[in-house]
Amino acid sequence: MVNDGKKVPTHRLSRFGKMASLATRVTGAMVTEGAKQIVKGKRPRTRDLLLTPANAKRLADQLAHLRGAAMKMGQLLSMDAGDMISPELADILARLRSDASPMPAKQLAGVLVKELGSDWKQNFVEFNFKPIASASIGQVHQAHADDGTKLAIKVQYPGIKNSIDSDVDNVGTLLNVIGLIPKVVDYRGLLDEAKRQLHDEANYIHEADLLTRYRRLLSDDSRFIIPEVRHEITTDSVLAMTYVSGVAIESLISADQNTRNRAMSLLLELLFKEIFEFRLVQTDPNFANYLYDESLGNIVLLDFGATRSYSKRISEGYRQAFRAVLKSDNCQLNEGLEQIGFFSEAIIAEQKQAIFDLVTLACEPLLHKGRYDFGQSNLSQRLSEAGTILSMDKGYWHTPPADALFLHRKIGGMYLLAARLKAQVDVGRLFERYVHH
Repeated sequence: MVNDGKKVPTHRLSRFGKMASLATRVTGAMVTEGAKQIVKGKRPRTRDLLLTPANAKRLADQLAHLRGAAMKMGQLLSMDAGDMISPELADILARLRSDASPMPAKQLAGVLVKELGSDWKQNFVEFNFKPIASASIGQVHQAHADDGTKLAIKVQYPGIKNSIDSDVDNVGTLLNVIGLIPKVVDYRGLLDEAKRQLHDEANYIHEADLLTRYRRLLSDDSRFIIPEVRHEITTDSVLAMTYVSGVAIESLISADQNTRNRAMSLLLELLFKEIFEFRLVQTDPNFANYLYDESLGNIVLLDFGATRSYSKRISEGYRQAFRAVLKSDNCQLNEGLEQIGFFSEAIIAEQKQAIFDLVTLACEPLLHKGRYDFGQSNLSQRLSEAGTILSMDKGYWHTPPADALFLHRKIGGMYLLAARLKAQVDVGRLFERYVHH
């Protein structure tokens, strides 16, 4: 056994203590740094004191060590609420998307015994204790089943389920208290939604069902490769799947232009299918969820914990919104957005127009005739800036409906990946089949 890694704190009081200790150290460092600045005759801003490199590292490191809901909450805020939080906070939280250190072998073995029984090793001819990947609420190990099949085994960090609600509340409170979320922002709805999603993601039986459902929906499309669940060794906290290999999707940056274009075209075609046909969307745009099979030129899809079902009402709302943008029809756009769940609270005409403009900007690749060159576009940056202006200058602080929030997160992630790969895709052509459906 490899006995490295840091033990994951499993008791709620222990986890709360770590968060409280972090807040104390961060605020203490702010006081010390502030005193230094004042002695030098400067009048430091609170944000400048808070966001020193040392404090940023303290915050990111502690959230990463807590893993679980604490780490996931950071991911959700950094991905979903970019227009509500400061760019500095988004940068700090983005660090959490890197791999966390693994749990020690003894703790890992304890989880496997609890979930699969004291004779858990009988299910495998080989099990590698060193993880091949880690995520916010679990880590993945390579193994071989007794029939020789190569497997990927996702093992959940212990104590995660019991700590979700308290961790999410603790992180929200911490970020609010130390001033990284504007006081006028009501972030409670986002915290509640994070709890709901995390409870779903912490149920590996639920994820196995979603994976199986998604695999069935794509069963006749050989361009996509999806693992197959091994139900006999899958539990609430252990998910066993066939192992599928491929290179990191980001590595295609060194591939030829046609390969990059094809890979991104497949992913955007799949996105439209998810929204309008399947009404089932894998909403986590983490690049690690996508691999590329170089021998076949296919896309490997991984991790279905954040997969979300969408009602026909919302699906059709997006279809109408996209069609309205193509026709420059703000009346239809308004109807589509209302159907999705926007504008449930009071909004002035200037704010509504700003939202119309933001949606239209997001649809820029859809409006473009021919291949849209994501590599030559700074669309993600312009969307972020427009969202910040809407929040800061226009005073529109209402959080979008949860379903919209998670879908926009996925779309934004696809745009970032397309830009990273410098892909050129005829997005309008991909949407054509859904215009008159």
